[in-house]
Amino acid sequence: MRSYRWYPAVLAVFVTTLIVSNIIAVKLFTVFDITLPAAVILFPVAYIFGDVLTEVYGYARARQAIWIGFGCNLLAVIAIWIGGLLPADPIWTANVYPDPEEASRAYQAILGFTPRLLLASFLAYLAGEFLNALVLARLKVTTKGRFLWLRTISSTLVGQGVDSAIFITIAFTSLPASVLMGMILSQWLFKSGYEALVTPITYTIVNALKRAEGEDYFDRETDFNPIQF
Repeated sequence: MRSYRWYPAVLAVFVTTLIVSNIIAVKLFTVFDITLPAAVILFPVAYIFGDVLTEVYGYARARQAIWIGFGCNLLAVIAIWIGGLLPADPIWTANVYPDPEEASRAYQAILGFTPRLLLASFLAYLAGEFLNALVLARLKVTTKGRFLWLRTISSTLVGQGVDSAIFITIAFTSLPASVLMGMILSQWLFKSGYEALVTPITYTIVNALKRAEGEDYFDRETDFNPIQF
């Protein structure tokens, strides 16, 4: 594959949004009586840049970015977990938490992960991102490169729908089915609506990158196997 000047920058934004989204997801907020994790303010950006990667550079480059994002996210989780195991020094929290144990509990409350939440997050990410890239790449060939708005919104509806369904179902499996469906639907609509609203920004980034890179890739003979590297 040829090298690209701006691919590393797009990849960096994509990976950063994933890692930061996982860290801030622990906080919940309410808007219009809908409870959502703070990650929804940033996580859709990962899908936007996932669309940019597929639209400009093709599915193979997007697949590469998805796996790099997965690896970086896993590294961050391992580092945070090890940090939580280290004994707290009184100097660390002398002016905030007099008790080092209390400080450690606060650290775990914000940065700690349960195995079930990690499983939900990783499975939802892989399934959602790969479906998003696959749908967009297929539609680009079908539409002969026209109607970018149709491709980005359609791929997001599929990817975000699967992502929300997997994550909510696994992470909150003990809740009643009606509550789970409400949570899945609200997150799916919020994230999809978010990306639809910023479609003009997606157009701007895509068009600028196509001109700068001299690339507008069509996946006519691409192997869509997600575990290829």
